[in-house]
Amino acid sequence: MILIAPSILSANFLELGKEIKDTEAAGADYLHIDVMDGSFVPNITIGYFVVEQIKRVATIPLDVHLMIEKPDRYVVNFIEAGADILTIHLEADIHLHRTINWIKQQGAKAGVSINPATPLALLEDIIADVDLVLIMSVNPGFGGQKFIPGTLDKIKRLKEMLTKRNLNPIIEVDGGVSPKNIKTVADAGADMVVMGSAFYTSGNYVKTISDIRTITGANTK
Repeated sequence: MILIAPSILSANFLELGKEIKDTEAAGADYLHIDVMDGSFVPNITIGYFVVEQIKRVATIPLDVHLMIEKPDRYVVNFIEAGADILTIHLEADIHLHRTINWIKQQGAKAGVSINPATPLALLEDIIADVDLVLIMSVNPGFGGQKFIPGTLDKIKRLKEMLTKRNLNPIIEVDGGVSPKNIKTVADAGADMVVMGSAFYTSGNYVKTISDIRTITGANTK
């Protein structure tokens, strides 16, 4: 069954507590939280104080995605705030191995993310140490972008890489995923998908998740 992690970046922040409860009631598996610094990406979102507030309301795990420069500076802050999975960008940390293992030592699961133009080969020396690999299917920084078609081949090649090495981190895909393309994303090898605007502007969270379960075969007997 593919895991679904709605991104609260697209939620109504004036009613964030209610949005979280409605997201959980619809059957989401994780809450995805995009943290942007206005430097690594051209947008600014939230910090660890907001993550702490979300953790007080949420009952499902928090999947925190740091799109920030030098993420090692804030590992402890975000884990103490409540991150269950903490994902950092390969492109943003020159001491990636050290930071990934530090995340795990602090008690959270560690993820690594790569941008659309970043080659999979750069993951070779870190892939055995992570719990999750996040493939960006849009250029990070803003919600509502269209899925980059070439991502499907990248997901397939990542799956092959992991299978050959007998590794099984979660393959997560973030950007432009919707019920219209979820089948091809799942068939390519994704284990978990982030949905932002496609979820929060759907008008019916329960139906959206139910449709995805049906499309990917999870609702069939």
